[in-house]
Amino acid sequence: ILNYLQDCSTLQSEDIGLGIEYLKKTRHAWWLSSWQIIIDRYPVLGEEIVISTWPYDFKGIYAYRNFTIQDKAGNYLVRANSIWFFYDLEAERPARIRLEDVERYGTGEERLDMEYAPRRITVPEEYEEKEPVLVMKHHLDTSHHVNNAQYVEIVREFLPEHFQIGEMRVEYKKAAVLGDVMYPRISRITEGYVASLCDEEGKPHAVIWLAEKR
Repeated sequence: ILNYLQDCSTLQSEDIGLGIEYLKKTRHAWWLSSWQIIIDRYPVLGEEIVISTWPYDFKGIYAYRNFTIQDKAGNYLVRANSIWFFYDLEAERPARIRLEDVERYGTGEERLDMEYAPRRITVPEEYEEKEPVLVMKHHLDTSHHVNNAQYVEIVREFLPEHFQIGEMRVEYKKAAVLGDVMYPRISRITEGYVASLCDEEGKPHAVIWLAEKR
């Protein structure tokens, strides 16, 4: 599901001429700050689905983008919200969004009707440490950072086999790169689990909140 959503936004940017080559030329990038994904129903093998995405707001350095996955009848399988920030690769700091970087996306779309959660995730004080994870080439994206979906894949390895995700939130803190070692910390909560993938000093690269599907 994560890969479908990420690919959908990438393809939209490519279609309107604001994709990877444009960003390389202007020396900017979009970094993902957070996900919130609600799974109403999992798609089944062979089912035809429709994946959609649209940005609904731009403020300062931030862009706000919704996603949906629907079945052929138009019923929601997945509803999602994401927050991104614009980054100046030359100055190595967040940058205010310029009109030329977003005007082709349009701004007339309405925000998806869903219950929006806060971007920040509360991390419990008690946790169980898991085996460290070495960042390897297959974890990386085109920016040579760990791909956003890979943090979730890593955490899924530490969940019980029967645990099915019904809602997920991810707060991205600091990009991990090739050769980094991430130290998983897993906490049990009422809804499910909170997982932090930390550096050797205990500072998180990503925090993931997972609620069990009911």
